[in-house]
Amino acid sequence: MTRYVLSVILAFSIVAGSCTGRKNKAVHKDIIPEKDLISILTDVHLADGLLSIPEIKHKFYRGDSLSSYIEIIEQYGYTKPQMDRTIRYYFIKKPKKLVKIYDKVLGGLSELESRVEKEYSAFIKEGLNIWPGKPYYLYPCPDCEDSTWFDFPLDYNGLCYLKFTITVFPDDQSVSPRLDLFLSHSDTAGIEKRDYFSALPYLKDGQPHTYVILLIPNLPPPVRLKGWFMNQEETSPFKEKHFRVENIILSRNRPE
Repeated sequence: MTRYVLSVILAFSIVAGSCTGRKNKAVHKDIIPEKDLISILTDVHLADGLLSIPEIKHKFYRGDSLSSYIEIIEQYGYTKPQMDRTIRYYFIKKPKKLVKIYDKVLGGLSELESRVEKEYSAFIKEGLNIWPGKPYYLYPCPDCEDSTWFDFPLDYNGLCYLKFTITVFPDDQSVSPRLDLFLSHSDTAGIEKRDYFSALPYLKDGQPHTYVILLIPNLPPPVRLKGWFMNQEETSPFKEKHFRVENIILSRNRPE
């Protein structure tokens, strides 16, 4: 984390130097206040982390990283030249102060991380979402696996609900896009029994559709939940699928 924040600051410094093309001394004029500077650098780090997630990058990322940083600066009411002057001022005139600013940024990020981990642990403990698989699935996805297959033990007492949102785009070339889902039990001899759920067809309208599936246990434990969010079918090498699955919740209580 420290290395990342330093690299961001140095990147701003390098850009500032290349843009000015001068080695004149930085002056304490029109620089961003320390409090706002810490907030900006914190948001820059968070934005970079979010854009490293393929789904978010796929949906929201439309420019280079510098453009994203500039948007953050402008949201605080400042400009890139002001940020350049500020970083250059601290880098040249007050490097020790810059180190203290780094420490405050890192401290704030660590505090945020601890709070999120605590809240997430409480969320899982309450059983609101016990989905153990990936948080989302999409295709095409150059940076991740394209399969929507899942297979994991289902430790439940009574009914469970599976809720998810899927968007199948009009250019998806699947013949019959649908959910394939079943419960599986293997006896001591390794013989598997499957309990299939009714195939759930999807609309190819490019709009997100949310589904809630009631999982009724008709097999003895141990049971595994298996299937595909997007069914696997024979397609020609020239046909491509185009879909996104998100907001996946597996809960003992019916999701809202």
